[in-house]
Amino acid sequence: MSDDSFIREVDEELRSDRMQSIWKRFGKYIIALAALIVVGTAADRGYDYWSSSKASKSGDTFLAALNLAREGQQEEALTALRQLEKEGYGSYSVLARMRAATVLVDTGDFQAAISDFSTIGNDGSVPASVRDIARIKAGYLLVDHGSYEDVAAQVEKLSGGENPMRHSAREALGLAAWKAGDYAKAREWTRAFLPAFRNEPVSCLILLRQAARLDSSPEQFCRPFLRLEI
Repeated sequence: MSDDSFIREVDEELRSDRMQSIWKRFGKYIIALAALIVVGTAADRGYDYWSSSKASKSGDTFLAALNLAREGQQEEALTALRQLEKEGYGSYSVLARMRAATVLVDTGDFQAAISDFSTIGNDGSVPASVRDIARIKAGYLLVDHGSYEDVAAQVEKLSGGENPMRHSAREALGLAAWKAGDYAKAREWTRAFLPAFRNEPVSCLILLRQAARLDSSPEQFCRPFLRLEI
């Protein structure tokens, strides 16, 4: 036997002894780690499947409720949405709350719809963007079914700075002020809502949308503004 062969055999024996020693000392830990990896992977896949199934079920329920509402079955739609509010997975619970309030509007129950939108707008567990939309919806309803102060309580905090909802908030405030007969305040909010016309007299053409919104004739709506400049 050559010296090289002898050295290789010795090295192999040493490596084998070393591996056996390591296995004896850490074998159970290696097995446990491998088992944890397998179990963790299985649990992750199981959770993904469960989550997907729950989301799919909630999505189907939500779409079914929308179809009921579209077909004029408002009570049935409202029942399905209320159930989804309690049992919906992920964001479907919030979507169901928003849609249920809209169904209440369709049934003519404006005060209940305002209450629902207001509750969502004040719910800290709801994403901020959805809260703001709910406040705007409540504000628009209050233009017809509340006072200027009611509208301001919902949307005035959204009317400043760079808030994405500022234009809608200002429009609601302007409409509410006009309806209350406070034409100076209506002009102020219209001025904020229509910055492109800041240096020009208010044109009735740009107020026609507001007139239609309040079911008012253009002449009746625009008359208070003809004496005022933006």
